Amino acid sequence: MSSVLEPLRSRYASWLGLPAEATADTSDEDPDEVRAMPVILRIERAEPPGRTALLEAAAAAALAACLDERSAPGGEWSEPVHAWLDNRIRKVARRARGAHWQAVLDLPGITVNVDGAEARALVPGLVKDAPKEVSRLQISGSELPADTPGAPPSDVPLLMLNPDVPMTVGKASAQVGHATMILASLLSDAELATWADRGYRVAVRTPSPGRWKELCPIDDPEAGWRENRVVAVRDAGFTEVDPGTITVLAQQPGGHR
Repeated sequence: MSSVLEPLRSRYASWLGLPAEATADTSDEDPDEVRAMPVILRIERAEPPGRTALLEAAAAAALAACLDERSAPGGEWSEPVHAWLDNRIRKVARRARGAHWQAVLDLPGITVNVDGAEARALVPGLVKDAPKEVSRLQISGSELPADTPGAPPSDVPLLMLNPDVPMTVGKASAQVGHATMILASLLSDAELATWADRGYRVAVRTPSPGRWKELCPIDDPEAGWRENRVVAVRDAGFTEVDPGTITVLAQQPGGHR
């Protein structure tokens, strides 16, 4: 497991009953010190991307930015990435098109393209210090229609959106980005290397309510990971959903049935 994600693993490990180090207390967090990773979604007016492909691009981009060699200890992104991971892994998804999209390409980050849908995860930083190329972008206002992507491939992680919790494409983008990071923090070096070779690709789907109930590890997270290789994203409730809502389940390849 990458040392970059150790703070995240330590936080999630307590839920799984795994050994964990002490984690940061954010109950008295100073608003001026809030950090977030901007995730920029390219949504052109004339040719908008498919919703599922865009979510898959956002999920891969968020993890790729964290595990880029520049985020490793001693790398040029190491300090801001580590400071962000030491607290809550907030992400703020914004939409861009045209010249505004071209402008964010000059900011440090990683762009992922999935079937023509593009998302760029930027190096995290203080929200109050967001560059103007980011702060001028809209957080909400564009939605994409649901699509029917078909059966997911079995050789990439499966990210399942809660079928009972409607989310905008921006909110869902942040949640699937959380999911890839939590999952990656629990994988072995070999498993992570295999995923890296696939460009951290994932499949995003919405399961039936019955399947969600079957897999959701709310009562026994440790068994969910041990038996089904499933981890859950539990939202802090800052936007759109109630605190404690499980928004996404992430399942490692091999746990699919």
